[in-house]
Amino acid sequence: MAEARPLRLLALHGYRQSARRLRQRTGALRKALRRRAELVAIDAPHLLPAGAEDDPDGDDPPRGWWFSGPGTFEAGEAAAAPAGLEESLSAVAAALEEQGPFDGLLGFSQGAALAAMVCALRARGDPRFPVAFAVLVAAFASRAPAHGHFYREPIALPTLHVVGDTDAVIAAPLSRELARCFVEPVVLTHPGGHFIPAAPEQKKAYLEFLERFCPAQGQAERPGAGEV
Repeated sequence: MAEARPLRLLALHGYRQSARRLRQRTGALRKALRRRAELVAIDAPHLLPAGAEDDPDGDDPPRGWWFSGPGTFEAGEAAAAPAGLEESLSAVAAALEEQGPFDGLLGFSQGAALAAMVCALRARGDPRFPVAFAVLVAAFASRAPAHGHFYREPIALPTLHVVGDTDAVIAAPLSRELARCFVEPVVLTHPGGHFIPAAPEQKKAYLEFLERFCPAQGQAERPGAGEV
């Protein structure tokens, strides 16, 4: 019997990161998912001013998916005039079309918040986003009133929400709040902070979630809600 092809996940990095940085920081996860899932990272369309911690050569500038203020972003800010989201949604749609097919999404931090918005649009039948599930790590719901429509109705798309109990950037309650916007979310907690965990316990949870969407199993099974 032929081995099933790996699932393909479009990966969305966090604020002040890039596709290259996400690849560098997901080595353990990619190893854990080997032969089960392939991560394909893309760059956010908006460039940010480089900081002291950024690439000194300037060939991999930090990027963001949207702004809560002029050239800035704070996850907890109820931004009156957020900017840049439509360009990012278009970038995700273009990647899905040009580099696809993809089975699902993986997002980290601001990229996970964007992925949740994509899930909401997909659940409403938006044909630009043909994905079946998402893995959301350190995710949150945008506080901008202009983005409130994404969360008004329960989002009926299977999701795994990865929550760090000691995350000092995106506090665990923010990630849990977003999870409650979904129908039957699966929530994976870990004792760490703001990173994508890939220890044996998390690896098991990732594989159990992704197994439901394995092409060899035919139609995807909706994951049950709960904690893992």
